[in-house]
Amino acid sequence: MPLLFSYGTLQEAGVQRSTFGRALTGDPDELPGYEPCFVQCGENRYRNVRFNGREDNRIAGTLFEVTEAELAGSDAYERDADYERVEATLASGRTAWVYMNTR
Repeated sequence: MPLLFSYGTLQEAGVQRSTFGRALTGDPDELPGYEPCFVQCGENRYRNVRFNGREDNRIAGTLFEVTEAELAGSDAYERDADYERVEATLASGRTAWVYMNTR
């Protein structure tokens, strides 16, 4: 099953229920080498992360195991923020999908 790392709203039970049809259970993890930032998409401002390569910078979040269908649902949810799904290695050593605006 795919792994999905969230540092934002996909950690919220209400967002999970509307996106996946269920509340997810996950484990805390971190995204090393990134720093927080924001992106503007139209009139909306979204939380984002930016790679800086510094191992001492980490973004805290939650690692979820999801199905392929749920991953497609999260693609649709994140589309409004103009995010794309990229693979990243987490502090735990596990590789997961992470959404970020890379433009």
